[in-house]
Amino acid sequence: MVEEFIESEYPSPIFSASSKSLPRKHHAQYLTLQEILGSGTKAEADVLESVLKHMRSKRVAEKTTSLKKWLVMKLKRDGYDASLCQTSWVTSLGCPAGDYEYIDITLQNDDENGGDDDSMRLILDMDFKSQFELARPTATYKELTDTLPQIFVGTEEKLNKIISLLCSAAKQSLRDRGLHIPPWRTSTYMQSKWLSSCQKAPEENREAKGGARGYGKWAPSPPMVKPKRSHLGGGGSGLSSQFSKMSINCC
Repeated sequence: MVEEFIESEYPSPIFSASSKSLPRKHHAQYLTLQEILGSGTKAEADVLESVLKHMRSKRVAEKTTSLKKWLVMKLKRDGYDASLCQTSWVTSLGCPAGDYEYIDITLQNDDENGGDDDSMRLILDMDFKSQFELARPTATYKELTDTLPQIFVGTEEKLNKIISLLCSAAKQSLRDRGLHIPPWRTSTYMQSKWLSSCQKAPEENREAKGGARGYGKWAPSPPMVKPKRSHLGGGGSGLSSQFSKMSINCC
């Protein structure tokens, strides 16, 4: 329902009573996660505000491709360069094949000096929190996942920090419960969801090419309007290309 999305704004960095009683190591993880989530730029806040505005206007919301497509069109009308992204990856050592879908937004910061424009890539995930859920989580791990927003808006660098921290915590939670670590909870698998190398091509061309891996913009697109841009607060990290060349598994 729409209420679930509206309530997904980043939690306040006020520590709960349970978080204060956590062991020192887990309390440090909690503080670090709060710091990461609270480090958003104005550009990220503006995108989130736009998303929540549209979700409030939608009476019934389903976590489906049609919802993401609808939201991409709304963001385009707001002047954002938004795309529906579909990643897929093949099986590798310790990482099964899979696919995932999220929204990509590219922001441009006009260079008044006539040089190349700086750009920032933001990842928008409408069902972020559930991607880190575990069966039978420990209290310390649940404390961390309860901090996560339902809707995530952030850079690749910010997302990778969250993945690294949560994968490490998930590993400890599963071990404490005497459970094996499933391959879909390793950092390699989680990074593949959002940070896999992908190609950007029009949606209609992607099917004509036999379903090539990558992501594309939905067509037809509404007329683009140039929004008021604030300072982007830094560019993207370029982690996508690095992950395509190396195997990373903190778990």
